[in-house]
Amino acid sequence: MSTQCKYCPLNRKDAFVDLTPSEIDFMQKFKVAEHSIDAGEPILIQGSDAPQLFTVLSGLAIRERHLQGGKRQVISFVFPGDFIGLQSGFAAQMGHSVIARTPMRLCVFNRSELWNFFKSYPERAFDITWHAAIEESFLGESLATLGQRSALSSVAWAMVKIFQRGQTLGMTQDNSISLPFTQRDIADAMGLSLVHTNKTLNKLKHQQLASWSDGVLQINNIKALADVAMTELHDQPKRPLI
Repeated sequence: MSTQCKYCPLNRKDAFVDLTPSEIDFMQKFKVAEHSIDAGEPILIQGSDAPQLFTVLSGLAIRERHLQGGKRQVISFVFPGDFIGLQSGFAAQMGHSVIARTPMRLCVFNRSELWNFFKSYPERAFDITWHAAIEESFLGESLATLGQRSALSSVAWAMVKIFQRGQTLGMTQDNSISLPFTQRDIADAMGLSLVHTNKTLNKLKHQQLASWSDGVLQINNIKALADVAMTELHDQPKRPLI
């Protein structure tokens, strides 16, 4: 059974800006369906012309791009509330894939209605622009990480960002968070070999800053970990929910 927008569980999360009754009514009209996705199933496929856009209602996924020769670049990790498929709304093809890592529930919107969305409700359209801007900002920081941070700082940076994202969604408990992502995912996100990533994780564990094993990320001192990551801790801004 499809979740009505006025009963959306994400509306109760501190991570998101509160929607007005008129915004909720508009989103209910924009939403066309709700899909369940199994772990390991592709949501969007690189090179495809996807006709739909999605908001993640529940579950976790990964954005990845496959290169010639079989190599893979992990672009980002997908959390509840993320709006995905926007690239296909403006480009002819998806430049990356989105793969579910847990069972997921997705709100579905027709890409063909995107222009009407902008015309009919420009305030909400600005929120879509916000999502695009935040993604660009994150990719810029990721590029800086790949080019300028050491392996230790890169892995620490990824841990801080992932953990903070989980905190805003109420996914953390006792300084830990359960995640379906693997060391290979971190390696492919940071441009490191799996062996180097494993050694780096062991070093962070030996320094009693953080550990990642058996699907659990544990951060013992996030301030010290952020110092290693060469990043500052800020309150996470509330995100608009599409």
